[in-house]
Amino acid sequence: MGGGARRALSRPAWVLCLSLLALAPAVASAQQTLTVAAFPAIDEVVRAAIPAWQRLHPNVRIKVVSRQFADHHTAMTTALSTSANLPDVMQLEVGYVGRFARGGGLEDLSRAPYDIGRQASRFVPYALAQATSRTGAVVAVPTDIGPGTLLYRADLLAKAGVGEAEINRSWDDYIASGLKIKAATGAYTLAHARDIKDIVIRIGVQPGEGLYFDDESRVLVTSPRFVRAFELARQVRQNKLDAKVSAWSNEWAEGFKRGTIATQMSGAWMAAHLSNWIAPDTKGLWRAAQLPGGAYAAFGGSFFAIPRGASAANKPLAWQFIQLITLDRERQLAAFKTQDAFPALLETFDDPFFELPIAFLGGEKARLIWRDAARRITAVGVHKHDAFAEEVIDTELDKVLDRGKDIATALADAQRLLEKRAHR
Repeated sequence: MGGGARRALSRPAWVLCLSLLALAPAVASAQQTLTVAAFPAIDEVVRAAIPAWQRLHPNVRIKVVSRQFADHHTAMTTALSTSANLPDVMQLEVGYVGRFARGGGLEDLSRAPYDIGRQASRFVPYALAQATSRTGAVVAVPTDIGPGTLLYRADLLAKAGVGEAEINRSWDDYIASGLKIKAATGAYTLAHARDIKDIVIRIGVQPGEGLYFDDESRVLVTSPRFVRAFELARQVRQNKLDAKVSAWSNEWAEGFKRGTIATQMSGAWMAAHLSNWIAPDTKGLWRAAQLPGGAYAAFGGSFFAIPRGASAANKPLAWQFIQLITLDRERQLAAFKTQDAFPALLETFDDPFFELPIAFLGGEKARLIWRDAARRITAVGVHKHDAFAEEVIDTELDKVLDRGKDIATALADAQRLLEKRAHR
């Protein structure tokens, strides 16, 4: 990137909004309010942007409506279905983007006056693709991403004589390492066998495919990646390598606090959760690596969207606010530094902050690992029935793990059920 282009990209946020100035009122009303609905911790990112916003729009107040994750998405679902209590801007987690997009309740940001396509090259490619429908509509703008990582307890691996190169070389090596760790320390390799399934189904997704459906709503759950995922999960369970605890449960958190769970595969944001509230007393014991077997996968990510039924008068301002949050380098870096919101904006990737050691990870420069992963992750299509498909697959996996159900039969049963739902 040339020096002139770099200077242009670093100008204040108002440069991003010039294309919309003709749409905004010449003088905003003193009582004008822009409502932004968000969940933690992006609600704090929104609040932190208010001073910069007020310098641009001193007469437009930002009202932040914050709810916990599940309550937020329930409220947004209700608002979109009833066209009541709609915010001007809504934050969405990636798992909800597909179902909301198919409902037609969000503005298509690829069209004028938004024209997000003109900014597409500035985002991590897979992130914007996650909000793009098969017809080319872009229903949301990415603000943060979750590059996948393997977090592991270095002390437990050392007691077992297992190195990082061994544990993440391949999936077979990961399981073999788990056997050594269990024998030497008594610790489980991972919290639940389904965790390995969640990674492996993301490996080898082809263009035009999502996790469970392709772009024609054909069901994909009997494909080789699902067979392999179920086989590995069964192998983990048969070797008693998982603690059989679900994510976010008290037992799950205790496993990290007490050192009875040796690894966790998740988004890079998990390191911050471990450090800040799950297991802060384990500072210095954890390390980060790429996922086993050369896998690169995304876990989570946040987007901002404009409801189609929101106030027409506020939409130009809503779009300017989204641009301030997502396309301004300093705002993206501020969110990264204060809330560990890994930026979706590529022009942040040259910042020295990526090279700083992370004390919780024993001084490791893990952000460089995650940055590399972010550049390698390929887009996975989203579908409105993804959440339902995940429930179906998890139910069938539980039958395999707990009742010994045949894998081919379990996946065929899932396929039949999802085919009934796919085109609804």
